[in-house]
Amino acid sequence: MKFSFYILAIVFVFSACNFEPEPINYGEDNCHFCQMTIVEQAYSAQMVTDKGKQYKYDAIECLVNDMNQREYQTSFLLVSNYDKPGKMLPVSEAEFVQNDSLRSPMGANLAAVKKESRDSDELQDWEELKNNFK
Repeated sequence: MKFSFYILAIVFVFSACNFEPEPINYGEDNCHFCQMTIVEQAYSAQMVTDKGKQYKYDAIECLVNDMNQREYQTSFLLVSNYDKPGKMLPVSEAEFVQNDSLRSPMGANLAAVKKESRDSDELQDWEELKNNFK
């Protein structure tokens, strides 16, 4: 009986360490950075820390600004695919475009697309975006 309890406790501990992103509840969740309600699926972003803390953002620029102001140890960094709104991409699989034709919620006119889905000189990878974002 005690052995079963220990096995169960070990399984529980290891399963508790497996953090996954929670879906964004559009129209209900607030942006961690600017506190606006997250509405537009084409521009949202999300971070999960290595301790499982969930941060949701109404725009990619809110995620970038937050990360530029604070240090986080992250397990997941996700951005919405502009071509498939609401479908989240890891930042490592995304390229970023900043263009006046885009109307992101915070006005940076910034969106993410799946790598190699477009051919443009305007595209930046995640590291370029973080370093160049103003």
